[in-house]
Amino acid sequence: MLGIDDPIIVLVYLLCIFSALLCVIYGLVYWNKEGESEEEEISEEIAWETKEDEMREKELGL
Repeated sequence: MLGIDDPIIVLVYLLCIFSALLCVIYGLVYWNKEGESEEEEISEEIAWETKEDEMREKELGL
């Protein structure tokens, strides 16, 4: 079969093809799934930076 005598090698080739197809299907299914909205990301970033500034002020004793 295609010049490949070892059935394990055939299995490896088939598993590679199957995994590639699975990755493509997964990508197509989750292509446009919504994550966090931009407003949520911005508010989280602001909260993170505010907390970081407070920690710096404590560290410097301001």
